[in-house]
Amino acid sequence: MPSPQKKYTTLVSNTLLFAISNFSSKLLSFFIRPYLSYALDSPDVMGVSSLLQQATNLLIPVVSLGVAYAVIRFGLDKATNKSSVLVNGAATIGLGFVVLLLAMPLVRLIPNAAEYLGFLYLCVLASCMRTLCTQFIRSRMLNRLVAIDGVLTTLSLLLYYLLFLSVLKMGAAGFLLANALADLTSMVFVFIAGGCWRYFKPKAFDKTLWKEMLRYCLPMIPASISFWIINASDMFFVQGMCEGYAGRSGNHWVGLLSAGYFLPQIITILGSIFYEAWQLSAVTEETDREAFFSKIFRVYASVLFCCVAGIIMLCQLLMRVFKAEYFNAWTFVPFLTLCSMLTCLNQFLNSVYVVYKRSTGSLFTMLAGAVLNLILNYLFILQWGPWGVTPASFLSLMLVFLLRAYSTRGLLEIDFHPAWLVLNLALVLAEIWCMMNLTHWALPVVGITAVVCVLNIREVLSMLDTLIGKFLKKRKN
Repeated sequence: MPSPQKKYTTLVSNTLLFAISNFSSKLLSFFIRPYLSYALDSPDVMGVSSLLQQATNLLIPVVSLGVAYAVIRFGLDKATNKSSVLVNGAATIGLGFVVLLLAMPLVRLIPNAAEYLGFLYLCVLASCMRTLCTQFIRSRMLNRLVAIDGVLTTLSLLLYYLLFLSVLKMGAAGFLLANALADLTSMVFVFIAGGCWRYFKPKAFDKTLWKEMLRYCLPMIPASISFWIINASDMFFVQGMCEGYAGRSGNHWVGLLSAGYFLPQIITILGSIFYEAWQLSAVTEETDREAFFSKIFRVYASVLFCCVAGIIMLCQLLMRVFKAEYFNAWTFVPFLTLCSMLTCLNQFLNSVYVVYKRSTGSLFTMLAGAVLNLILNYLFILQWGPWGVTPASFLSLMLVFLLRAYSTRGLLEIDFHPAWLVLNLALVLAEIWCMMNLTHWALPVVGITAVVCVLNIREVLSMLDTLIGKFLKKRKN
């Protein structure tokens, strides 16, 4: 019988492995954003590029019908035919893309889309196909290949950016083309190196399995759109409602908001590294799940709170890596950082729905958050201008977290330590208030950050101890 500690070491091992992938792909993309502030000339061009990227993110779940979620979930089931999973996934994307072609008159109505329509469609298709292939190799536990693919994708994206933005000066079109070609490069590599071609047998299409996969993933479409509304519709609200605000264009404010995501991306990177490993452990580790989930949640949230407090403390200093006209984007950072943390915690709770194949739970909780976000975006922008979208997103994601914490108790009882969570959140909100309202904010902000770190140091040290122990064991072997 396997040791109870094995589930934790497996999670750490997979986390380290995905960290290799994400260090190159996610962390390098973290440094790419300041480069884009120079390569895209002005906040207006950055704003157009960001809006187009978010339009792509909106169309992807519609085209793919959310099938990537089903590919990894059903692919992890040992009794399921892997060829059928892959072929069913490809057929779903093909069908969705045909529908997207037929819907072209509607797609042209998206702000800025008509001018860049071909690039937009290429981005959507390339991203869907790449995700299909990478999720399929994850379902086969080819985690080392995932890490290698992360390195390749990031290097190719950087080269494409240099070519299309710095050399050919193609602006927003070059931005989209670079992203599309990077995804296509990754897809071809994974399809060949991961042996996906051996599983791609059209005769393996399984109608019964396809219905099961669609039943699982279709609720993910409105859930993904709801997630997009909370995290990305801010830009479209800002563009539409802040035209001429303080003498600036709507695209200018979108550019600043986009730059404001630079530092919160640190949290997103940590979350994506962890979640890629966690979703494997959450499904495959079946013994003593409640204690396992509770312990990992406490450690994970502790690390996130420490990172959030530190990023807010340093945001003014770190935003100086951008061009000077982007510096005021720091004012968006504090609440965006909190939003990134809540997104990570919501992903964690979503894994409970994944384990028990209850995707409707994901749908209804995200839908509630999306509706609240649309209302608050409008009201808060009227009150505070472009800065209103960040507390609106924070409150919407908080609602999603509370709903998931409540609804998942019927499936798996996780100990959230509510008093500890509320104290941490209150301290971070106090830190934000000090930074936004006090002229001499440095001392109280540093003090609050120190308190947050002390409050969570035990859990953070336990994680570091496990990581270091795993690393030393590997070196010894």
